[in-house]
Amino acid sequence: MNASEYILGKIKAVPDVAIILGSGLSRLAGEIDNPLRIPYKEIPGFLSSTAPGHVGELIYGSIGDKKALLMNGRFHTYEGYSPADVAFPIKVMKQIGINKLIVTNAAGGIKTSYNPGDLVFIKDIINFSFRNPLRGPNDESEGPRFPDMSQAFSKEWMEKANEVIKDNFGAPLEVGTYISVLGPSYETPAEIKMFRKLGADMIGMSTVHEVIVANHIGIEVLGISCITNMAAGVLDQTLTAEEVIEAGRRVSERFVSLVKLIVERTC
Repeated sequence: MNASEYILGKIKAVPDVAIILGSGLSRLAGEIDNPLRIPYKEIPGFLSSTAPGHVGELIYGSIGDKKALLMNGRFHTYEGYSPADVAFPIKVMKQIGINKLIVTNAAGGIKTSYNPGDLVFIKDIINFSFRNPLRGPNDESEGPRFPDMSQAFSKEWMEKANEVIKDNFGAPLEVGTYISVLGPSYETPAEIKMFRKLGADMIGMSTVHEVIVANHIGIEVLGISCITNMAAGVLDQTLTAEEVIEAGRRVSERFVSLVKLIVERTC
């Protein structure tokens, strides 16, 4: 039995959307109606999530009248996994029948107008890990050898979501470009200056490989970054993983409200 067969044997209906929860953003996992929890260790072919704040379980349940599948914990290349390993769950989602994906992450703010606690829609990505999950033989039944990445995130979905957010919260979210590095060390101030010149607004160590595979196999993607800290050199202070997770927890109530609204009204 493979991963998709195992999961389909557990859930009652094909989810309307999948959601990947970033560091410190797991509060949503506790607010799903009628949750079914599936530990990664029980799923054939799934890896272990070792990063701080990443539980390591799938959660299937309801958000309003929509069915959702949550990844409560993702995989990262800095854990020693390959980009293809990191993106393996995305292929499983497609095999299950999922066509919409919300990716979230904790990010450092490069754009100086950002503040810790801001939520930002991701409009584009810069893959500064210099690794690609599609390297190697291509399965044409999954997607083309050279997939287009000119609209890595669904502009239509993002605009629709921002209209809903503006109507309910008074103002839309900002949009920005997310740059991903290999990690696990945080960036130097000199690197952040370089990334700002490259056009990056926020930085992290995840997301890009998942988004590349989602585009390759035809899953529509919406991305949200939680600015948990200002990147190195923006402020005169050191960075810690504990700070990132705690900042995510502080904004978690607003994050949960926004994601629930997006799922209920746009999925």
